[in-house]
Amino acid sequence: MINPILEKYADVLVNYSVDVQKGDQVLIKGAMVAEPLIKALYIKTLQKGAHPIVVPTFEGQEELFFEYAAEHQLNYQSPYQKYIIENVDASISILANYNTKGMSNVEPEKMKKRSLANRELMEIHMKRAAEGDLNWTLCQYPTSADAQEAKMSLQEYEDFVFKACHLDEDNPVAYWQKLGEELERYADYLNDVKELHYKSKDTDIKFDVEGRVWVPDKGKENYPGGEVFTGPVEDSAEGHIRFSYPGIFQGKEIEDIRLTFENGKVVEASAEKGEELLHTLLDTDEGSRYLGEVAIGCNHGIKQFSRNMLFDEKIGGTVHLAIGRSYPETKGENESTIHWDMLCDMTDGGQIFADRELIYEDGEFLI
Repeated sequence: MINPILEKYADVLVNYSVDVQKGDQVLIKGAMVAEPLIKALYIKTLQKGAHPIVVPTFEGQEELFFEYAAEHQLNYQSPYQKYIIENVDASISILANYNTKGMSNVEPEKMKKRSLANRELMEIHMKRAAEGDLNWTLCQYPTSADAQEAKMSLQEYEDFVFKACHLDEDNPVAYWQKLGEELERYADYLNDVKELHYKSKDTDIKFDVEGRVWVPDKGKENYPGGEVFTGPVEDSAEGHIRFSYPGIFQGKEIEDIRLTFENGKVVEASAEKGEELLHTLLDTDEGSRYLGEVAIGCNHGIKQFSRNMLFDEKIGGTVHLAIGRSYPETKGENESTIHWDMLCDMTDGGQIFADRELIYEDGEFLI
């Protein structure tokens, strides 16, 4: 028997986020610890007359790979994975950790090689998504490990996840449709802006967004949704920013990140903790020192930092930047094997100026 809240979760993901149709091939990926949600998604997909393809992972799989993989295996691209990503109609990826620190001792250089090996797979996924040929979403199944990472009990974390997704409401889809209208209004305004300027404590950075498309995240590609984002003009970022929340990369924390940009490129970078990993990420490839995304979090239903960017980047009253690859639907042109988000609080004196006009202050839009 399926837990009713997971049945509702699966229903929203299948029927709203990726809008599964009869005959669709639907990829369902997740760790086996998320089996209850995988089962619920499997049933919903079958009920739609579609064809589910389940790809589970076991505990410690990624850690074992990096421990035992030889050089040629780190650099290997799976034709099986490529075939799937080229041919499925919808993809649902479930975040669910057994151990959020399992990758802590993996050499950053090994992770860099693996990212490079899978670069083409990322490009295929993003190109198909931008062209409307692939519906995809990323969601969270609450586990004890993720609860510990968020400094909550499992019960508290389950409540946090389900409320952030608005699954406690009778009609979650109606909520996302209403929020979507608000986000579309912000995006429409920002689409006419040439220059954006973020100012906050230890932060003063400008970038051009003329000709780029702002995308409202309505709970489709990410669930939950709740942000507006675009890809800035690649050589335009000027200034400095301090990210007030830790950056998380594959379970590793990088704290007190400070970046300085000139002509769009990171020219100075420091961190109180995890600085070696920060520099490894910045040196991944030619595009990893440039911005692929600038965004504004608008989901005021997410009340606390959870060390999970699926939720944290949506927190109302925050902004985030991502180094690396742009999303093609924004008309961003930066190319990289990584896309890594970093978060900055704007609730204490933070301001955003659009073409020198104040449009946002203390975590709230003024428009």
